[in-house]
Amino acid sequence: QVQLVESGGGLVQAGGSLRLSCVASGIIFSINTMYWYRQAPGKQRERVALITGGGTTNYVDSVKGRFTISRDNANNTVYLQMNSLKVEDTAVYFCNTYTNSRDYWGRGTQVTVSS
Repeated sequence: QVQLVESGGGLVQAGGSLRLSCVASGIIFSINTMYWYRQAPGKQRERVALITGGGTTNYVDSVKGRFTISRDNANNTVYLQMNSLKVEDTAVYFCNTYTNSRDYWGRGTQVTVSS
């Protein structure tokens, strides 16, 4: 059974930092591409960042230079380091992977950035 469990969200002032974690189970983590998505109220879910099994990363333009995705294959964990946070980064952040011909999602973690 595939499970993704996010943690690390919270309330932070603009300009601050947070690190999100996602622990995966039930998959061969080291070969799976892992994704972070976010969904703000009234908006569509958008992909924020991805990291392949080989460590290649990709970011949405709005977070480039501020967010860093990384992975720890020994602990089946993917991270999202978020620096210089802006009010518009406020959203529920979800961990995602695609395996066994389907998408798997975590329950999400709330990130709220105050001005």
